[in-house]
Amino acid sequence: MSPSVRDQLRAFVDERDWSQFHSPENLAKSIAIEAGELLECFQWSDSGDVARVKEELADIATYCHLLAAGLGVDLDQVVLDKLEVTRAKYPVEKARGRSEKYDRLPD
Repeated sequence: MSPSVRDQLRAFVDERDWSQFHSPENLAKSIAIEAGELLECFQWSDSGDVARVKEELADIATYCHLLAAGLGVDLDQVVLDKLEVTRAKYPVEKARGRSEKYDRLPD
């Protein structure tokens, strides 16, 4: 079995002794910075350069994984937990095909 993404990230960071720089605050800042760089891919066009978009997505995912690991959080589980909350806010019968915020959906 090949090492997981989390295992490979841990090894990469450990080899470079970078965990000292990975406080939750620094990782959160890095996520926001990389999200801005992702947005920049679409600054002047609806279709960004796919290669660059993939690089920025990888950077964001990397920092999210590192933050979750540092906080002892199972990233997959928090996504699934949030999905359940969002399902309740946006029931299919009210939200299908609509982009309104949950408090503006029809009754």
